[in-house]
This record gives sequence, C-alpha cells and structure tokens, in this order.
Amino acid sequence: MLKLENINLSYGEIQVLWDLSLEIPEGKIVALLGANAAGKSSTINAISGINKTKSGAISFHGKDITKMAPHEIVDLGIVQVPEGRKLFNFMTIEENLLLGAYSKRARKNLKANLRRVYDMFPILEERKSQLAGDMSGGQQQMCAIGRGLMSEPKLLIIDELSLGLAPILVQELLRTLSSIKNEGITIMLVEQNVKQSLAIADFAYVLENGRVAIEGEAKELAEDPHLKKAYLGI
Repeated sequence: MLKLENINLSYGEIQVLWDLSLEIPEGKIVALLGANAAGKSSTINAISGINKTKSGAISFHGKDITKMAPHEIVDLGIVQVPEGRKLFNFMTIEENLLLGAYSKRARKNLKANLRRVYDMFPILEERKSQLAGDMSGGQQQMCAIGRGLMSEPKLLIIDELSLGLAPILVQELLRTLSSIKNEGITIMLVEQNVKQSLAIADFAYVLENGRVAIEGEAKELAEDPHLKKAYLGI
C-alpha cells in the first residue's frame, strides 16, 4: 500500500534519515518503534509531505507522492493523527471533529462519519459542545483519532498514541485501533511503547539513529533478544 525506498532527510546540515526503506501492507497494523530522536516523526512527516526528502521515493498504491503537498496526500487517503493531539482548544469537540472532513471526498459522508465516531467514542457525543481544551488527555486523544477518521483515511498514521496517558486508557485505545483495522483501515502506529505496540501490530520496524535496525513480524520481534535488552529491559 505504502512504500518508502532509500529515503534520506536532513534538517539543514543535520541528516536524520539514512537510506530508510519500509513497506506498509494494506489492511494491517504496522508499528514504527524507537527511542526519542530515532527518526520516527521525521519518517511519518516525510510520508505526509510535511518534511521534504533529500532523496529516495515514497509511493502510495503505486503512485509517487514524494513531492506532493500535504493536502494532496490527505486527499489520497493518508491521514496523520499528530503527536500531542494538536486540537484547537478554543473550539468545541464537535467543531474539531468537523475540521477533519474538510476535503470534498470526506464532506460527502460527513454525517455518517460523525455518527461512526460518536458510536466509537460515546463520551465525545456526550461532551460535543465542550471546549476541547477542557477535556482530559484521554478524551482529547479520542477526539484526535476521531478527527482523523472524519477524513475517511485509507491509511491512518498515529503518532505517540500513549503519550501522557494512563496505562488502562492506552489499552482501551489500542483495542479501538484493532476495531478500526477491522473496518478496513490500514494503521501505522508510531510509538515508544514497544511492548503494547507489538501486542496489537502485525508487523514492526525499529528505528535507531534514522535507520531501520530491526524489522519483522510483531510476534517474532517481541521475542528478539536485542529488542528485549534495548527497549524492554529484559
């Protein structure tokens, strides 16, 4: 579905991605794992067209999207839920959700998509008139995911789902991702939380210093000695 081939990316003179290659198969959950500054956010921002690559190619369903603008990439169905939620705190929950349906393609099914989000996260419907900034971190994350779903994604990229959230809420949101996958939406989960990510992912890549250090089936990687030592403290 999505393919990155030999991606190199720099911020000024500082190179952060080095010949990075990976693939996201349709209908799967793929985890992109690694510590802070490993290159995870740089990778997904390159996919979303926010960061422009120095070399290499990115394709989506065989179409070259390397030099496309972010809004064009969203129109194709690649939607990012950013780290830290990035909601408009002075707007209501429902207003934030409606912003996700700005494209012509998404506006056609706005009511049906809003109903789907509310069915998935009933608390959002209960508090739809409340300002996003007054919601708890977990509810804000639900709103951010819901806003992404309002864009009718084919590939949903979620950056640091667990950031600042209680473990029990993280488990609930991860179960929700499995439900979203079952609706036919491919998911790229970008996380530092290795153990929980591998538990729901089909495949995973581990980045170290802007390079793919390990890749493989999620169940197999959960038993990888290097991964256990470096990330799980085992």
